[in-house]
Amino acid sequence: MAHSSDPQVCVVIPTYNRAELLRRQLTELTRQRLAPERFEVVVADDGSSDHTAEVVRSFSGRLRIGYHFQEDLGFRAAAARNGGARMATAPLLVFLDTGVLIGPDFLAEHLAEHRQDGQEHGPAAGRGGRLVLGYTYGYNPYQPFPGLAEALAASEPEDVVRAHGHEPGFQDLRARELAGFGEDLDLGRLAAPWMAVWALNMSLPTDAFHSVGGFDEDYRSWGGEDLEFGYRVHRHGMPITLSRRAWAVESPHERDLDANRASNCANAWRLWERHPEPVMELYGAMYSRNHYDPPLEYEYRRLLEWTEKARGTDVREEVAALVAEPLPDGRRPARVVVVGAGGAHPGLPGGPSYTLVDFDERLLADVPAADGTATVHAVGLRTVLESGSADLVVLTSRLRGLWERWSGDLLAEAGRLGGTVRVAFDGDAENTGNTGNTAGAAAAVDGGRP
Repeated sequence: MAHSSDPQVCVVIPTYNRAELLRRQLTELTRQRLAPERFEVVVADDGSSDHTAEVVRSFSGRLRIGYHFQEDLGFRAAAARNGGARMATAPLLVFLDTGVLIGPDFLAEHLAEHRQDGQEHGPAAGRGGRLVLGYTYGYNPYQPFPGLAEALAASEPEDVVRAHGHEPGFQDLRARELAGFGEDLDLGRLAAPWMAVWALNMSLPTDAFHSVGGFDEDYRSWGGEDLEFGYRVHRHGMPITLSRRAWAVESPHERDLDANRASNCANAWRLWERHPEPVMELYGAMYSRNHYDPPLEYEYRRLLEWTEKARGTDVREEVAALVAEPLPDGRRPARVVVVGAGGAHPGLPGGPSYTLVDFDERLLADVPAADGTATVHAVGLRTVLESGSADLVVLTSRLRGLWERWSGDLLAEAGRLGGTVRVAFDGDAENTGNTGNTAGAAAAVDGGRP
């Protein structure tokens, strides 16, 4: 049973060599209207060499504050957050990045978001809770809001929000996708709600954080670890909402934008490696090239819509026709990968072994068991299959609705898998006929610009 002196919220702040930004942030925490005994703070230091530890000690009489330090072994924000969370005694975690400034009602608003059924002390035990993303003003590294640093230096965050909160350039970068959601933003209406999960301002029950495994500590460079965490939260069945009331302001600070962009690209396919599913194929293909517009939400909805539209397309006859043709060297294919296979086995007695790849998981589940047949749930932009695992790769007409956008990626992956690639329909790209050498077919389309 919770007592009035027990902390109900733990604020975890990962940091690295930003002592003065941290000092201002901790000062804002001393201004909280929530009683000091109701919350605790853990600074999770990723190996700082400046006076961060001294700054933390200076607040020991003003905040219930702890300090987690890990050796500087390079960027390990995920490990720092996990280390800070392990020190929490409160039932609710609030994550804030260093330099994210808050108003006096910030913690009370996060706590209120998690109260259920009139419960007095935070999230209801055993109900799973939800992930609350706090609306964050001013976060736009590539187009900083003019005069924001000066405004925050001269005024408290709530005054800055009052003065500029209506200006488009100051609003949360996620606002465009979330327009029309109203005051309480239930992201369950999004196809990929985890794309809105930014760890700079968010909260969830401590037990729920640990039950989904925390942040993936294999992320050792900037970009993607919060999205990957959000994806697991979503798959765990936990609702994700965005609160306008639990707002914060991201204060401008020095960043190596080119390095961050390169790191984000390099990490893009890591999400697919952890979760090899169609939505992550789209994510990897887009983010590995720094393509964000149209956003993943749009591309994933297009895929889901095409999945429904193509569900009745039976491709057995076209596959059989292409498999019946000899390979360029006159041999019959022994290993065939069919991309866009749908739910029906081609069914050629005494024929080759088949690997059926399709984006419709429901159809794949209905594929009858057959000797030598495997199924892979994928679009075909990237698959878990080994290079050279096929003599023949067939791209079926079930891919027609994806072809204009993703033909280059589909052909490149097909070329990686097998020696001969055959396309079962006339695409828009030049030289993508029914048969062809893998290298030629893959080269016929410009690299799949997402």
